[in-house]
Amino acid sequence: MTRVAFVDDHESVRLGVEAACARTGTTQVIFSGATVDAYLAWRREDGGAPADVVVLDLTLGDGTTVSENVNRLVDDGSAVIIYSVADRPAAVREALQAGAAGVISKASPVHDVVSAIETVAAGDALNTVEWASAIEGDRAFADAQLSVREREVLRLYAAGLPLKAVGERLGIAFSTAKENITRIRIKYVEVGRPAPTKVDLLRRALEDGLLEEYSVGANGG
Repeated sequence: MTRVAFVDDHESVRLGVEAACARTGTTQVIFSGATVDAYLAWRREDGGAPADVVVLDLTLGDGTTVSENVNRLVDDGSAVIIYSVADRPAAVREALQAGAAGVISKASPVHDVVSAIETVAAGDALNTVEWASAIEGDRAFADAQLSVREREVLRLYAAGLPLKAVGERLGIAFSTAKENITRIRIKYVEVGRPAPTKVDLLRRALEDGLLEEYSVGANGG
């Protein structure tokens, strides 16, 4: 059962998605409220596990910034989906750089929102039109200055190949493939886009369009 929380200062918006989640039988809405402060206060009182996924409005009416809200929720142990009208790409980029797992438009059908929650809860990257729009043309966001070999290693690894298989595919040693991944992670940190996990590397590869250049079946990691 996926535990989900909704933080949006428009109650009518929350109610519609909550109802759709309830109908799935696989998603439990544990909190619904207008601010991150309210959610975290509830968390302290409840004493249980954090939500697996928090669906967060891009702009709340309490004066907080989206990066502040995303950071607090991620630090608390939840994945974050930004639920937005998607007309503020700079704010969406700010949310993604703060650690949000993805973004989905408020114009999307509710079943798409539920699907996004399930995708993120499973640990998979959420690759949507809104995500692409947020990073399009923003080279400061998109460019980590990877070498040709690093791009090859990343796209194979992010597509699902274990590092040993990446090395075999490219004709390089396992240790060399591993060193490339280490350098890739360092480069992403240097441009403010850390990628400490394999899922994070998948997100970076999607953001930078590397998986459009090459595609292989997922073979585990």
